[in-house]
Amino acid sequence: MSGPAASGVQIPNDLTQVGYVSGAFGVTGSIRVTPFSPEADALLNVKTWWLDKPGLRSVSVRTAKMHGGDVVAQLVGTIGRDAAEALKGAAVSVSRAEFPELPADEYYWSDLIGLDVVNLQGEALGTVTDLMHNGAQSILRIAPVVEAGSDTKAPERLIPFVDQFVKTVELKSRKITVDWGLDY
Repeated sequence: MSGPAASGVQIPNDLTQVGYVSGAFGVTGSIRVTPFSPEADALLNVKTWWLDKPGLRSVSVRTAKMHGGDVVAQLVGTIGRDAAEALKGAAVSVSRAEFPELPADEYYWSDLIGLDVVNLQGEALGTVTDLMHNGAQSILRIAPVVEAGSDTKAPERLIPFVDQFVKTVELKSRKITVDWGLDY
């Protein structure tokens, strides 16, 4: 579902939040964006971002580069430190259709969220609710399957997203198969 933004531009129905504006950078109007992904591919390669401050609107990216763990960007029309500082806290989204293509067996985190997770025995482990990065690898955060009529809350599962445990990812059938027991 898409609709017009305040500027009359059509809002893509596949917007994916990829970071947030954490503040100004320098005095010329550049902004510092904290990405949700260590690689920040979408922020570095897509030239139209969507910011939700003051209202949802598209912005053109003049330049974007990594600086430490953040992305420093110059947006068309954002001039001066005060204008950049006014964007602090804004969510930065990109149309999923504009994400750069990935090599085989690599996935964007946003594509994995919501997939069902089963083990090699066909037992349902839950659904991917989020991912996190611990410095060495990404980790799937899995909300457990809740048994009907059960008042026992099972703990969240954390499964490293590495070949040793993740055997297949099937985006079309929305399923991840892992080598992970129900009792782990």
